[in-house]
Amino acid sequence: MKLFIHKLTHWEYWPFLIVYIPIYFLWGLYSIKAKSIFFFNACNPLIKNGGFIMESKKAIYNLIPQQYYPKTELIVEGTSLDKILKIIEDSEIKYPFIAKPDIGLRGSAVKKIHDSLELQAYNSKANFDYVVQDLIPFENEVGIFYVRYPNEKTGKITGIVSKEFLIITGDGISTTEELIKKNPRYELQLRTLQLEYGEKLLDVLPMGEKLNLVPYGNHARGAKFIDGSHWISPKLTETINEICLQIPEFYFGRLDVMYNTWEELENGENFSIVELNGAASEPTHIYDPTHSLFFAWKELARHITYMYEISVMNHKNGTPYLEHKEGMKEYRLHLEQSNKIVNF
Repeated sequence: MKLFIHKLTHWEYWPFLIVYIPIYFLWGLYSIKAKSIFFFNACNPLIKNGGFIMESKKAIYNLIPQQYYPKTELIVEGTSLDKILKIIEDSEIKYPFIAKPDIGLRGSAVKKIHDSLELQAYNSKANFDYVVQDLIPFENEVGIFYVRYPNEKTGKITGIVSKEFLIITGDGISTTEELIKKNPRYELQLRTLQLEYGEKLLDVLPMGEKLNLVPYGNHARGAKFIDGSHWISPKLTETINEICLQIPEFYFGRLDVMYNTWEELENGENFSIVELNGAASEPTHIYDPTHSLFFAWKELARHITYMYEISVMNHKNGTPYLEHKEGMKEYRLHLEQSNKIVNF
């Protein structure tokens, strides 16, 4: 009951379909104006479906200059463990590393792999293509939303979200599970953590020792999102714009970035792109617990308007909208893929 009340009184936990109700009407309006439900396909022409559904993470990484993201390899469903180990050896990816679906869904099925036994377990269960990726050594993570119109050489940052990981601190008395239960945000992840950690949750952490239970900043996996849009500066905008101009025909989306210090990130030093998300990107700074649902609606409407305007401009420049029949086929494939990942 405590957790139910917490979710009820914090809209950030409400179902996606409910939060987005007003946005559906705006989407409908833009679809009528564009004469296509799938107008988003044109916002990032070189990313499949603009990055809205069924886009491959590995294909997107291939558009980004190598120096900006960690070593990443695609593992096709059904690949034997021996072949995977050879791929990892050849690419010099080291344990522990991250495994995640190539076509993902809000952090589902993302796992930190510590050894070949964990890799074998992940591979035997994964009924989808996935990527293995070097663990990024930087501690801090932000999501930076970038928008650029096709006729312009300079884009802009429209929002920044910083992320607090699901980290507990030992008191020398409480078990890991007891520490988790002290925070409703963490306790909402308890079932998943029990499946992942098992009896390790009964361990008692020494006084002051910290444990990062989920080493990736995903809201659905317990990370706290904090609006950092006040950090937008001319220097950061210049750096991000320089990076994004090197990604062919990328106009709209969010870069999830891990970094060492903010000053270094502004200068384009000691950072790595975790992922680049396209048309399906949310301005995730809306999930700051201090923001109202009305603020979220305003920001969602602002960003879908950017996406529509960019799509229309690219369409006028020759990028076709996705045909309805093909779009519905892609959507059905998206639902099938989502079910696989959620059930993982």
